[in-house]
Amino acid sequence: MKKVEMPKMGDTMEEGKILRWIKKEGDPVKKGEMLAEVETDKVNIEIEAFASGTLRKILVSEGNSAPIGAAIALIGAADEPLSENPGSNGATKTPATREPGEHSPGNAQSVPAQVLSSTVTAQTTSPTAPISGKGGRIFISPIARRIAQEHRLDYATLQGTGPNGRIIKMDVEAALSRLQPVVTALPEAVGVPGAQPALPVFSTEPIMASIDAGEVVEIPLTAMRRTIARRLSQSMQTAPHFYVTSVIDTDKLAALRQQINEYAATDPSPIKVSFNDLIVKAVARALTRIPQVNVSFAEDRILQKKQVHIGVAVALEQGLIVPVLRNADQRGILDIAREARRLSEAAREGKLRPEDFSGGTFTVSNLGMFDVDSFTAVINPPESAILAVGSITPTPVVVEGQVVVRNRIKVTLSADHRAIDGAMAARFLQEVKRLLEEPFGLIL
Repeated sequence: MKKVEMPKMGDTMEEGKILRWIKKEGDPVKKGEMLAEVETDKVNIEIEAFASGTLRKILVSEGNSAPIGAAIALIGAADEPLSENPGSNGATKTPATREPGEHSPGNAQSVPAQVLSSTVTAQTTSPTAPISGKGGRIFISPIARRIAQEHRLDYATLQGTGPNGRIIKMDVEAALSRLQPVVTALPEAVGVPGAQPALPVFSTEPIMASIDAGEVVEIPLTAMRRTIARRLSQSMQTAPHFYVTSVIDTDKLAALRQQINEYAATDPSPIKVSFNDLIVKAVARALTRIPQVNVSFAEDRILQKKQVHIGVAVALEQGLIVPVLRNADQRGILDIAREARRLSEAAREGKLRPEDFSGGTFTVSNLGMFDVDSFTAVINPPESAILAVGSITPTPVVVEGQVVVRNRIKVTLSADHRAIDGAMAARFLQEVKRLLEEPFGLIL
């Protein structure tokens, strides 16, 4: 009997939710055939069978989730006996499928007083409480392990952002910052003489004021929205952001874009180049000249990337996704435009492949099409910088003592001060400005 495991389909994926089973129990399965449709933190994707046989048992039903590596089904011969406990696979239930009487995490008031009291005692009196793991070796830095043990934090539940998924100090600090003390009184019904009020219990559930159910509309978080909330909260809490803004003249850039589009219209595969395509090209070129910005912070060292993979933020109804233009520094402008269109269309249709949204080293976020003058963006970890691009605006400026109207754009670089200093960020932005104001260098 062969297990079908939840595959890892992206750098940030921790679990997948089964949306539907394409094959049913008892159906014959060939290697390479599609088995199920899975919702990840980025896209919905169909997973294929890696073995041939009969789908003997579905271990994770539709609507339920399972962590990476957990068994979700069994494939074997039609007459092969099943094990006594085939469903022990780590699958998690969604709120909609939680059994009656189950306690949701952090719901301290629904826990009996005896259980609550013993939990508090264990947390406050056991300095050597074991830290459980998910199975197998857990890669964690020594300082991250020490901090986790000091705070009784189960680091096996954390998703590492270091090299090869290693858990680093910033991951532990981010997890600790999400813990909120919730003071819960012991239920009066217990009636224990001389009982003391319960000590604060740490919970990851948000503290919310009582709201009339008729005043709100509850919108369940999608896997994508949960990941956005987790990763960007972690980014703001652990990465010391600072911002550098520059104003760039785009008159020459507009002239070059017009010439390129006139040429591209006669191409066998016509494509229209946008200002954002030219900005991506300028950023990629600048990163090759100032590679100190193309880095990730890894606690005790800085990782300088050899490749230039530019993420381009795309807004979807269900959240923000960042497809990655790989090796953008080696692509021509028309090639960048074609690949950017393909990624954008695939994102909106939910057809991105895992390699389309992983491995980015720098991100460009453009809100100019929404008539946004300027804004600051949150760094997309484990990257160390992101460029926020506003709209092109006619602006009166002084040129050689005369007031003239020029088209200008504001760009703001958000940088992680642990890895990038202010002067380095300013140099990088200066190079981007030079390339966009003298854009002929982009095609040389």
